[in-house]
Amino acid sequence: MPPIVEITALRKAYASGFEALKGVDLSIEEGEILALLGPNGAGKTTLISTVCGITTATSGTVRVAGHDTVEDFRAARSMIGLVPQEINLEPFERVKNTVRFSRGLFGKSPNPALIEKILRQLSLWDKRDSQIRELSGGMKRRVLIAKALSHEPRVLFLDEPTAGVDVELRRDMWEIVADLKRDGVTIILTTHYIEEAEAIADRIGVIAAGEILLVEDKDKLMSRMGKKELEVQLSEPISDIPASLVSDALRLKADGTALIYTYDTKSERTGITQLLSDVAAAGLVLRDVVTRQSSLEDIFVDLVSEGEAP
Repeated sequence: MPPIVEITALRKAYASGFEALKGVDLSIEEGEILALLGPNGAGKTTLISTVCGITTATSGTVRVAGHDTVEDFRAARSMIGLVPQEINLEPFERVKNTVRFSRGLFGKSPNPALIEKILRQLSLWDKRDSQIRELSGGMKRRVLIAKALSHEPRVLFLDEPTAGVDVELRRDMWEIVADLKRDGVTIILTTHYIEEAEAIADRIGVIAAGEILLVEDKDKLMSRMGKKELEVQLSEPISDIPASLVSDALRLKADGTALIYTYDTKSERTGITQLLSDVAAAGLVLRDVVTRQSSLEDIFVDLVSEGEAP
C-alpha cells in the first residue's frame, strides 16, 4: 500500500537566504501516529504549513492520498485536517455552528449526525450551544480538533495540540488521539512534550535545522539506541571515584552517594558482575542497586546535539 503522505525533496527558502526546509523526504503510512520532534525553529510548523498549502514550497513535491498538493490542491487539501498551535476562533459564535461552518467550507453537505458524533467524541456535546468565549482553553482546543475533523479528513495534523493545557486535559487529548486512530485517521503530531510522543506514537521523526535526522518505529528506536543505567547506591558518600574504578562508563552522583554505570543491554557482556566485584574490592559498601532505562527524551537530546543520525 502506498504511503498516504509522501514528501519528496521538499525545500523552503526565503529571500533572505534562510532555508527553513532543506530537501525533506518523509513517507507517512495510512493509519499510523507519527510524532515529529524538534527544537524551536527546527522546521516542524513550516513542514506542516507547506503540506497543508498554507506555505508555498521553493521546490519538491507533496502527495496526499495520491493527489499532488499543487497540481490537485483541492483534492489533496480535502484529505487533510489541521489543528494549528494558535487558538483562533470567533469568540461570540456557538460551538456547533463553528464546526458546521468548517464543514461547509470544504463544500460538504450538512450532516447533523456526524457533527453530533464528533462533538460527543470530543466531550463537547454539552457545550454545543455555548459561545466560544465561555469555554476553557482545553475546551477551545477540542473545538479546533472538531473543526479539523468536520469534513472527514483521512490525515490529521496536530501542531502542538496540548500546548498550555494542564496534565489532566493533556492525557484526555492522548485518549482522543487514540480513538481517532481506531477510526482510521492518520495522525501527524508535533510536540514539545516528549512523554506525549513516547505515550502515543507508532513512529518517531526527529527534525533539526530543516532536516529530517531520523524516522523510526518508536519501540525499535528505543531498543536500538536506549541504554541502561545501573545506580550503585553506597552506604557512605565518597568525594571521588577510586582510581581502580575509573572508567568512561562510570560517574559519581553529584552528592557522592552513588556510582552511575551506563551499559548496553545488547552487548554480550554488560560488565556489571565485574563492576560489583571491583566496587567491593575498593572497600565500598553497597546500600542498594537500581537500574533505569533511557527515555525517549534522552535519545532525542543526544540526536539533536549530534546534529545527525547515528
